[in-house]
Amino acid sequence: MAEEAVKVAPMVLSQGMPAPAPLPVAKVKSVLVVEDDVFLSGLLVSRLQQAGLTVQKAMTGEEALEILRGGTVPSLILLDIILPKKSGFEVLEEIQADPNLQKAPVIITSNLGQESDIKKGKQLGVVGYFVKAQTPIEQLVAKVKGIVEGKA
Repeated sequence: MAEEAVKVAPMVLSQGMPAPAPLPVAKVKSVLVVEDDVFLSGLLVSRLQQAGLTVQKAMTGEEALEILRGGTVPSLILLDIILPKKSGFEVLEEIQADPNLQKAPVIITSNLGQESDIKKGKQLGVVGYFVKAQTPIEQLVAKVKGIVEGKA
C-alpha cells in the first residue's frame, strides 16, 4: 500500500476566496519624558509606567531631539522648559521646523508659570501647559494617559 503525498498550498486567492484580514497591530502607548531633575524624572517615569505606558526619558533638550530624530515617535512628549544644552522652547521650535518630528503632541511641565511663557508654549503648538508647583503628579499622569488613549 503506497502512501500518497498531499501538497497543501498555504493560501489560494485565485478561486475567489478573500484573503484573511491582517491581525491588528497594537500601537504601543509611549511617552517621552524630557526632564533634567533626576528625582522628578524618576517619579514621572515610575508613575507613567504604573499607568500602563511605555516611557523613554531624556535629561537634556539635545538628547530629546536625538531620540526623536532616531525614529522614535512617542504618543506624547512631556517637556520641561528649563533644560541643559537646549531649552524646551528651542526643542519645540526644532520640532515645528521639521515635518518628520511634528507627529507627537507635547505637554509642557515647567516652573515657569508666567502668562508670556504659557502663551509662547501655545504658539508653538503644545496641547497642555502645567506648572509643576501647582500640579499634583496624579493630575498630570491622568492628563497624559487621557491624551495618549485619545480620551482627552
